[in-house]
Amino acid sequence: MDRKEPKLPSYVRETTQPRAHRRLSRGLRFVLAITLSLVALQYLRLYSAVLSSSESVHVPLRAAEWLDKCQLLDAQPGPPTDFNTRTHSDRFVPGTKAALITNATIWTGGDNGLEVVKGDILLDGGLIKRVGIVDDSVLERYTDLARIDAQGHWVSPGIIDMHSHLGVDSIPELRGGDDGNSFKGPIVPWMRALDALNTHDDAYKLSISGGLTTALVLPGSANAIGGQAILIKLRPTADRAPTGMLLENPYEQNRSVYDPHGHFRYRQMKHACGENPDRIYHNTRMDTAWAFREAYEHARKIKDTQDNFCAKATKGDWAGLGDYPEDLQWEALVDVLRGRVKVQTHCYETVDLDDLVRISNEFKFPIAAFHHAHETYLVPDTLKAAYVHPPAIALFATQARYKREAYRGSEFAPRVLADHGLQVVMKSDHPVLNSRYLVYETQQAHYYGLPHNLALAAVTTTPAKVMGQDHRIGYVKEGYDADLVLWDSHPLALGATPQQVWIDGIAQLAAPHLLSKPAAFQKVPHTPNFDKEVKETLKYDGLPPLEPTQAKSSTVVFTNVTSVFLREEYSVREAFSADASGSLSAGVVVVRGGQLACFGSASSPCASSVRAEENAEFVDLEGGSIAPGLVSTGAPLGLQEIDQEPSTQDGYVLDPLTESVPEIVGGSGALIRAADGLQFSTRDALLAYRAGVTTGIVAPQTRGFLAGLNTAFSTGAHHKLEKGALVQEVGAVHVAIHPVGSPSVSTQIAALRHLLLGETRGDVKEWFGRIRKGEVPLVVEASSADIIASVLALKAEVESKLGTALKFTIIGGSEAHLLAKELGAANVGVILSPARPFPNYWEERRILAGPPLTEKSAVALLIENNVTVGLGIREIWDARNARFDLAWAALEADGALSKADALALASGNLEKLLGVTADSLQGDMVVTRGGDLLEFSKVVAVISPRMGVVNFV
Repeated sequence: MDRKEPKLPSYVRETTQPRAHRRLSRGLRFVLAITLSLVALQYLRLYSAVLSSSESVHVPLRAAEWLDKCQLLDAQPGPPTDFNTRTHSDRFVPGTKAALITNATIWTGGDNGLEVVKGDILLDGGLIKRVGIVDDSVLERYTDLARIDAQGHWVSPGIIDMHSHLGVDSIPELRGGDDGNSFKGPIVPWMRALDALNTHDDAYKLSISGGLTTALVLPGSANAIGGQAILIKLRPTADRAPTGMLLENPYEQNRSVYDPHGHFRYRQMKHACGENPDRIYHNTRMDTAWAFREAYEHARKIKDTQDNFCAKATKGDWAGLGDYPEDLQWEALVDVLRGRVKVQTHCYETVDLDDLVRISNEFKFPIAAFHHAHETYLVPDTLKAAYVHPPAIALFATQARYKREAYRGSEFAPRVLADHGLQVVMKSDHPVLNSRYLVYETQQAHYYGLPHNLALAAVTTTPAKVMGQDHRIGYVKEGYDADLVLWDSHPLALGATPQQVWIDGIAQLAAPHLLSKPAAFQKVPHTPNFDKEVKETLKYDGLPPLEPTQAKSSTVVFTNVTSVFLREEYSVREAFSADASGSLSAGVVVVRGGQLACFGSASSPCASSVRAEENAEFVDLEGGSIAPGLVSTGAPLGLQEIDQEPSTQDGYVLDPLTESVPEIVGGSGALIRAADGLQFSTRDALLAYRAGVTTGIVAPQTRGFLAGLNTAFSTGAHHKLEKGALVQEVGAVHVAIHPVGSPSVSTQIAALRHLLLGETRGDVKEWFGRIRKGEVPLVVEASSADIIASVLALKAEVESKLGTALKFTIIGGSEAHLLAKELGAANVGVILSPARPFPNYWEERRILAGPPLTEKSAVALLIENNVTVGLGIREIWDARNARFDLAWAALEADGALSKADALALASGNLEKLLGVTADSLQGDMVVTRGGDLLEFSKVVAVISPRMGVVNFV
């Protein structure tokens, strides 16, 4: 049977066990008790640690990444520590031949731009390896070396444009390539020019041919903060992609601007103030200033949050920190506050300059440069008050007054700023100015007083410094990028043209066409003294009086004259030239009552005739000259003061092809006269007068087809009723034919056919009747060779039907060279406007670039085909530079144009082509000191037979 043993109490069981067993159990219990105590203690410690860890030492999974970022918060951009020991450029193309430039005059950029070295330059691996005399022992290791004999000509660093829109505002201008601005708001620091860079911009090749090797490509100025600019070399790499054009890539890692070794690259940021962002976003200056402050306050908060986060994270204090605070949209602006971004600011007026200086101090970030900056020369102390350092100033040479904030712009600004110890940069704003001719900007700055060393630095070393790239570009030094230009003359000589350009040690001009320049062009040009003008400019806060001063005596004697050029109806001839000895006392010119009385050598009867005249006023020209007054056309000079201010201009005519012209005006028979809308004493007209342009010929402004009747006027007159103010009230009829979509080009040609052959009324009937009789010219504004061809065909058609030879003139003419033979045969003249072609629009894309890209220029080719050629302008500020356009055309003709022929391009030729009759020719003479009108001389007076006076300017 199953029986269950009763369960006894434990103490009864224990006492009933054997004695030995009882002793063993007691020892085991003691050991177990100690062990359990230790385990319990350790458990309590671990539990406490776990509790503590869960509250403050929970290390995030991304902690290492964030700590890396924290370590770099204060890191500053700059080259890697081993940059100066590099053996080849990061842009080097394997297989590129080493090159040796010998017998060069080298402007290195060193010693504040004063260092000039005679000798050689060795290029290898995309770098400059040697400068000076290169020993044969160095060359022994080169078995295949390209050798270039510079023949004593100048070599400079590659030209740097610190303000360009190459690739984002591409040419030819098309809607599909307009990527310069974002219109998503006034503050967009997250935008990047790299994301819009067009590698097929037609301007790259042209700009390289002018010596340009590097450009800072900026977003446009529609936004207060427009985004991040990029610094590119104009030579594309093998991948043909935008990224490959970057000088240094600041975007090497996603959401980062540093490489694995902690080497930051400087970024560049576009800011803008004043009229542009105000106009686009309908703001006032107060709105824009607040937009800046609001944006920087947002960035400052992010920066402070990052700093606070890292202060704790680096101590291991992760409690409550969360994720590393960053915002992809704002990280670039945060980096501005950390000193990693060069701020490039479009800013003109004193009020805007002062605003940005205060904002820079409020948020503690430096401004790299103010661009355009037309009033900076008036407020140097304001610039010096900017945070950390004064901004550099990036300027045009003479382009100004195109809007209100540019109205006080001065050609003397570079000199004045340099006198105050401020950094001066000359820039293009391409395609506003063709960056192919950036060196021309610095030539003008030098002409108006910027020292030669600083003028060359203004397009080389200075922009390299301002952009934080002077460790590799801007100098001819060992270890620097092999970006060089071999010039045919001194880079500051007018018309200086590259014979070869190297980028990364690679020659860029396959078969350059070289020009022969006089030996004098190998020297730094002598420039006039403008001390008086600078003083007056500052005295009058940028708006000095420009009106000429009449001679005190009716008899003025000019001495030390080296040449005299005279008009013979529409042509120009050299009537007097100093002897070969170059004696400064060789010539004397006597003027009585505003009329050229006589001229001759110092021993001539002419000189003797005035010795007894006590009241004669004598003027020493120091080797100067007298030449016909120049003519300006192509821009609305005399019809406007400020291009972007409608209240300061005559305005635009109604076009009967697209609009209804009121009967009170004359309906479709109306023909508007420019003379009725003339404005006198405009600043651009007076500046032109002071530069030797004494006559303006202007047609009414049109945005359509029919413009109206031109007029010729004196640029130095005070008002229309003044004696000599109107040279000729009406001269020629102007029309314009361009591809605008609607109406079509064919419609415009049809309209012109109707005007020439059909029934018309009013003024149109009268003046087109005179055109049909061959009495007055028809001036057709056209650029496309196809349109010009249609105009030539129409001329032949009308002449065949009427049996009369018609006078036609083409103005614009960018592609006219393609029809040079046909134009010559048809006796149709061409006014090239601008004087040096640029394919800004599709209808202008087939330009003849001229040396070094083509053997001939458009001027030379047209003249060679018996075409009467004149030179015009497109913007009124450029009228003052007509003399330099003529000199440049003569240089590019490589001896085919005499000085007299060159002067005719903007005097007799223009008057003939634009309908100024022989009895109305203005007859003004321009007097220059220190050279002739085609040199870097100074215009000192205008002889005006029409007014009967000599005006000093």
